[in-house]
Amino acid sequence: MDPLSQGVVGAILPQSTHKRSLFLWAGLFGMIGGMVPDLDTFIRSNADPLIYLEYHRQFTHSLVFIPFGGLICAGLLHIIIGRRKSLPFKMTYLFCTLGYATHGLLDAMTSYGTQLLWPFSDARIAWSYISIVDPLFTLPILILGLLCIFKNKALYARIALCWGMFYLSLGALQNSRAHEAGLDLAAERGHAIEEISVKPSFGNLLVWKTVYQHNNKFYVDAVRTGWELEVFKGTSMEALNIERDFPWLDKNTQQAKDIERFRWFSNGYLAKDPEVENRIIDLRYSFVPNQINALWSIGLSKEALSSDHVRFLTHRKAGETERNALLKMIIN
Repeated sequence: MDPLSQGVVGAILPQSTHKRSLFLWAGLFGMIGGMVPDLDTFIRSNADPLIYLEYHRQFTHSLVFIPFGGLICAGLLHIIIGRRKSLPFKMTYLFCTLGYATHGLLDAMTSYGTQLLWPFSDARIAWSYISIVDPLFTLPILILGLLCIFKNKALYARIALCWGMFYLSLGALQNSRAHEAGLDLAAERGHAIEEISVKPSFGNLLVWKTVYQHNNKFYVDAVRTGWELEVFKGTSMEALNIERDFPWLDKNTQQAKDIERFRWFSNGYLAKDPEVENRIIDLRYSFVPNQINALWSIGLSKEALSSDHVRFLTHRKAGETERNALLKMIIN
């Protein structure tokens, strides 16, 4: 999730379990511990842009790394703050580790994919219960966390934990409803689903994007999961076929290998961009959920050397038209 959400969730867990005199330090160290796993975003390479996709949400987010991540964080904070405030190292370590422990699990609640089981598995776990950014989840936790400090009562942090668990449970329920709606829509069309992906649209739990595959073709739609289900039918696109879409590409080149790396990252939801030559898009994400308007893609080149990597491209700007389209679905 976004850094603010990670920080506030990391703060309230240690706050909810410790005495009043430690609320400030529990919150501060837990917040930092909840944010530091995303320092893996600095693992980048100009020569190989897909390195970022492979290492973001990898070892720093795995369950087995939690005690080590907490230890590294605590070691630095104890030198900078803890020792000067006469805070025992074991408390600094506990606060940092509790905060750190929330990070990977919270990220797994989103749809991006988190390697919780690394190094035993490179599977990208994505339960898709909540958007990467959701103010209705984050702001109440932030307010309650601040109240915990200023009112000096752990009750506020415990209420914040309850709110977070309730909201994620609601997301799981909404995900299930959207999933069933996607299956029903495919059945209505007479399609046998080979694969289906369901994820919340930006910043809410009401409108969900569904993408399913039938006969090597992806179908993209949206579902509003209010009291009554409402389907916003979308569009479709042929799944990526290397031999058909890029007949000039030598399978032994680095570009061909990079396509497979991008396929792993995208769980196979790839298609050739119909508008831009030699570009492959990830169909799972778009600002307007029933449209194909990818947030990221890779670019190939016929002139590339056999050792050259693909280009990684992001397309995250949403204009007024896109914002209004999503808002109309939400408040419909």
